[in-house]
Amino acid sequence: MTATWAWLVLLFPLLGSLTIGLTFKALPDRTAGLIGVAAIVAAFVCGVLALIGLQGEPSESRHVASSLWEYANVGGLKIDLGIYVDPLSIFMVLVVTGVSSLIHIYSYSYMKSDQGYHRFFSYLNFFVFSMLVLVLAGNFVMLIVGWALVGFASYALISYWYRRNTATKAGMKAFVINVIGDIGLYIAAILIFKNLGSVDYGTVFEKAPEVFSTNQWEIVAICLCLLVGAFAKSAQMPFHTWLADAMEGPTPVSSLIHAATMVTAGVYLIARCHTLFELAPTAADVAAFVGLATLLIAGTIALAVTDLKRIIAYSTMSQIGYMFVGVGIGAYSAGMFHLMTHAFFKALLFMAAGSIISAMANMQDIDKMKGFRKAMPFTAATLIIGALALSGFPGMSGWFSKDEIIDFAHFRRGMYDWMWVGMLIGALMTAIYSFRIIFRILPGPACEEAQYLIDKGHVIHGEPKNPATNEVEDTEVGYPGEEHHIAEQAGGMKFAMAILAFLSIVAGVLQIPGVDEVVTKFLEPTFENSVFAHMHPSTGEAWLGLTEGGLISIAGIAIAWLLYIKRPDLPGKFRQRFSAIHTLCVNKWYGDELVDFLVTNPVKAVGRFCNRVFERFAIDGATAGVAGLTRSAGAAVRDIQSGMLRGYALLMLFGILAIAVYFLIRSL
Repeated sequence: MTATWAWLVLLFPLLGSLTIGLTFKALPDRTAGLIGVAAIVAAFVCGVLALIGLQGEPSESRHVASSLWEYANVGGLKIDLGIYVDPLSIFMVLVVTGVSSLIHIYSYSYMKSDQGYHRFFSYLNFFVFSMLVLVLAGNFVMLIVGWALVGFASYALISYWYRRNTATKAGMKAFVINVIGDIGLYIAAILIFKNLGSVDYGTVFEKAPEVFSTNQWEIVAICLCLLVGAFAKSAQMPFHTWLADAMEGPTPVSSLIHAATMVTAGVYLIARCHTLFELAPTAADVAAFVGLATLLIAGTIALAVTDLKRIIAYSTMSQIGYMFVGVGIGAYSAGMFHLMTHAFFKALLFMAAGSIISAMANMQDIDKMKGFRKAMPFTAATLIIGALALSGFPGMSGWFSKDEIIDFAHFRRGMYDWMWVGMLIGALMTAIYSFRIIFRILPGPACEEAQYLIDKGHVIHGEPKNPATNEVEDTEVGYPGEEHHIAEQAGGMKFAMAILAFLSIVAGVLQIPGVDEVVTKFLEPTFENSVFAHMHPSTGEAWLGLTEGGLISIAGIAIAWLLYIKRPDLPGKFRQRFSAIHTLCVNKWYGDELVDFLVTNPVKAVGRFCNRVFERFAIDGATAGVAGLTRSAGAAVRDIQSGMLRGYALLMLFGILAIAVYFLIRSL
């Protein structure tokens, strides 16, 4: 029954997407929303039932492979349309469907004034389906299918407001960068089949230790190719530039991409292929060091930019960097645990931010937001809880999960001590930028919109604007429309935010050192053969690490309070004193410009050269030459076909003479 429930997990979101998409003219808006919500909730329930079935099996039998049919069997390549159910895939299923269910419930109210309501929920259901294909895939070909579908679905959702040039460009940017990353995944799958004769997970992971020696160049090449796909999908350097632009989509889309689906795919891929990465420790170290660099650089950008959604987006880059460090150094359970807790508080932060941004008529500059503690008390409370969890405040879920990764790096010693130091610096920056948001938006005298909310309970937006261009938009494709009621008046939004706030607080109890490490025990059957399975800090070392992390979080919050409450003049002085550094961070370390210089502009130059030289002279010239030759030959033949009898007689004479000459020459 476990496999049956797992197949149903895939079926419900697909049915929901197709039903809404194909019957959009017949379905009322709210009915379409209810179908979308019900489909994901049903998938979550099936995921829970699959979990119960799996837990009923002995530890050594907690993996189920199920195939619907054989898709292809040619040249020794056998591909089944199948799934693989084990603790890791079920863990991801529950995170994806659970958080997505709450995002759908939130969206039901949040998107109610949007004219593309049906299209939105159809896309949203399809996105969840695509991610579930990715995490339940039983072989690398199915993984690639899910991987590609996630890329397409992200393009559709980021470009959802398709009349916005900024949105369509952001969607194309995300799609192109992810397709480039996909090439790495394709090459890895080809190399896996070439060396192991199979793409099935079970066969590949069983045969790999027999075929490859440690750090053999073939296995290193395979893992590096896998990392190219992982870096692109999870917005790690140097493929990170699409993530901030993805904020052009509706806030629920940002929440879904950043919390529960797309950006976590790379972390899942490394955890799933941990057997391969342990045979290629060089590649695993690359994953960890790239994650470290990403978390530090993203942290500096989040400290400098003023766009609320982009600050949260760069915090996602940073936290995914922690996860990459975790799975790269062998702390698989810690990395996956942080993936789960991050999904809770990051979805919460985006939901709270979305409510405030809507109240601000789509304006996202935190320097222009004030006084929302009184204007939106419920949203303010959830925003504070999310910020506490993100900053790793003692007792919050992020404290347990993030510090477990940091502590494992310190435990491994050697060069990993540098990672430990880097992650502690990143943790300090995280606490500062998290509470930079809080101290900018919530306290102080209310801004105009916040005061209107305090006085009236709602806010009127006659001319919604695009936050990227400040241009007035058609309400059909912009939001929030003419009138937007605050989140406290929308029961569905309030419910979703309350559940996520609760989980952001209590989820840490699943992994208390020395008490009951539920996540580690649950994932143990997946990672039991890992060389790191029995490597972990002692209980005392773990609590010492938690204490260090908690103190750093408190220090970061105190620094934020000093900078933005006690001495609000200091940030301006720092910007003037260190203007070059501030400019570098505000411009995102010139990542887009660097990509343009190294990739985009050279490719465009090659394209122009090919157009002007090769295509114009070789392709167009050859085509025109053949056409001209045909026209000339036709003209010559047309002159011969004059219709005059003497002309035909002359041709016959020449023909007879030619035949006579031919036979005369042959007789000599």
